[in-house]
Amino acid sequence: MTPRHQRTLGRRKVLFALGGAAVAVPAAAALAPHALAGQSDGRKAAATAAGPLPLTIANDSGSFGNENVHLYIVGNADGRQVRVTPEGTLAPIAASDNGPDGFTDYAISLAGSGETKLSLPYMSGRIYVSLGEKLKFKAVTDGDGNAALQYPAGWVASDPNYGVLHDCAEFTYNSSGMFCNTTMVDMFSVPLSIRLTGAKDQTTGTVREGGRAAAFAAVKEVEAFSRLVVDDTRIIAPGHGLDAGLFAEDYLAPYIDEVWSTYTGKDLKITTNAGTFTGRVRGDRFTFDGPAQVSFGKPSTRDVLFCDGALAAPNDGTTGPVAAVLGAGFNRSTLLSHPDQPTTDPSVFYATELTNHYSKAMHTATEDGKAYGFAFDDVADFASYIQDTAPTGLRLTLSPF
Repeated sequence: MTPRHQRTLGRRKVLFALGGAAVAVPAAAALAPHALAGQSDGRKAAATAAGPLPLTIANDSGSFGNENVHLYIVGNADGRQVRVTPEGTLAPIAASDNGPDGFTDYAISLAGSGETKLSLPYMSGRIYVSLGEKLKFKAVTDGDGNAALQYPAGWVASDPNYGVLHDCAEFTYNSSGMFCNTTMVDMFSVPLSIRLTGAKDQTTGTVREGGRAAAFAAVKEVEAFSRLVVDDTRIIAPGHGLDAGLFAEDYLAPYIDEVWSTYTGKDLKITTNAGTFTGRVRGDRFTFDGPAQVSFGKPSTRDVLFCDGALAAPNDGTTGPVAAVLGAGFNRSTLLSHPDQPTTDPSVFYATELTNHYSKAMHTATEDGKAYGFAFDDVADFASYIQDTAPTGLRLTLSPF
C-alpha cells in the first residue's frame, strides 16, 4: 500500500470528484517507497509474499456476538472492482448482484463462536465490519461502463449506512507483501486493531481500555468540534464535518495567517528523502528552494484538514513530500514552534488551542499512539500503518468498546 501522500488518486479524491457518497476506488496497489525523512523503506527486504494469506477475524468487542457482526472484503484486483467470497475467492462486482431492495449482500458471516478463519487473495481494498445491521453496498455502473460499488459514507447524513455502526481497515496484498492500516481519516466508530505476522510480528491500531469513550468525550468537549460526534455511533472527521456544515470553514484561519506572516521574515526548513528545502513566503506563495523549487498558495482550513487543494501532494518526489510535511505541521500545529520540519516528538503535537483536536483524540485513544487521524499522518511514522514483505498472516480484531 502506497503511503497516502504518495497515492496518485486516493479514495477521497474520487469521492470529491463524484460528489460525496459515490463510487469509491480503494487505494492503489502499487508499492512505492516512503518519501519522507524518518520513514522506513519497504525496498530493503525481498518481495516473497506468495499465494492467499490467512486472515483471522477476532470479535473481542464485548458488545456484539458473532451473529451480529457482518464482514465485507471489497476492493480492486487486476483493474476491476471485486469482492471476496466466504470461500476466499475473488468475485467481480456485478450490477445483477443488487437484490430487491436495490443493494448487494456481500456480507461474510463470522463463525458461530470463537475466531473466524478466512483466506485473503491478492487485491487492494478494505475490510469493513458492521455491527447489528448489514451494510448497504450498491452495485452501479461507472463512467466507463464498468461495474463498481457505492461505498458507505458514514459522514453523509443521507447515506443509507448513516445509521449503521461500521468501520474499516485498508490493505494492499500482492507479491511484494502486505501493506495495511486502520484508518480514522473519514470517521471513527468501531475500535479495530491489526496484527501482521511474517518477517516481524507487528500490531497497530489497538484502542486502549476506555479509549473509545474517551475519544468521544474529548472531541465533544471542544466546542468547535462537538457537532462531529454522532450520538454513540461515530465521530466524523472535521473535513467532512466542514462539508456538512458541522464545522467552521475558517476554524484554522488565524493559525494559517500566523504561519504565513511568520515565514515572511524567517526560513522554514523541510527535510525529505530528496534533501532539505528552505522556504519563505514571497508575495502570496510559500516558496521553497533546495533539490527543486516548489511553492504553495495559502491553504484554507479545508485544504489543511483534507491535505488537498493548496496542499495537494503529487507523486513527484519533491512537491509531494514537502506538501505532506506542511500538511502534517498544520494539523499537528507545530509549524510556528518548530522551524525545522518534520517534527518527530509527539509530545509537542496538538499543543495549541487551534489544532486538529479530532486527530489528537484519535492518537490519544490508541495504545501505541499511532493513528490515521488525517491523510498525511504517516509523516515521521505516526500512522497506524504496518507492512511486511514476507507475510504469513493477518489478524483483524474488534477490540472492546
